[in-house]
Amino acid sequence: MTIDLAKLNSVLANFVSSSLEIQGAAVVTPDGLPLASNLSANLDEERVAAMSAAILSLGETIGTELSRGGIAKISVEGDNGYAILTSCGEDAVFLVLADKASKQGVLMLQVKQALAVVKSCVTAELHAVA
Repeated sequence: MTIDLAKLNSVLANFVSSSLEIQGAAVVTPDGLPLASNLSANLDEERVAAMSAAILSLGETIGTELSRGGIAKISVEGDNGYAILTSCGEDAVFLVLADKASKQGVLMLQVKQALAVVKSCVTAELHAVA
């Protein structure tokens, strides 16, 4: 897999800076390796990637065991905000961290729009290699 990391990092930086409620974003592999990120300095990129992969793996198991099918999105709501994981195909996962004050409808729309751009970056590079 070859990905233009500079372009992907630029896309994430633009996404995070586009809204006060978005606190960070990352693209990671399903194996838990970081590809690109725009996270606050107090978050360890490698740890975030590993936790994202663990959550995704557990979500996929739940989806299978409960006959819900493939996982489209996993959302974690905490006291301080949201962590939303969405699939970028077979080779990448998009993580968004958002403030608790975020309006969920607006947040999901922002994630959906950003996902389309992130996915095009990842899949365009994958197809270019093939």
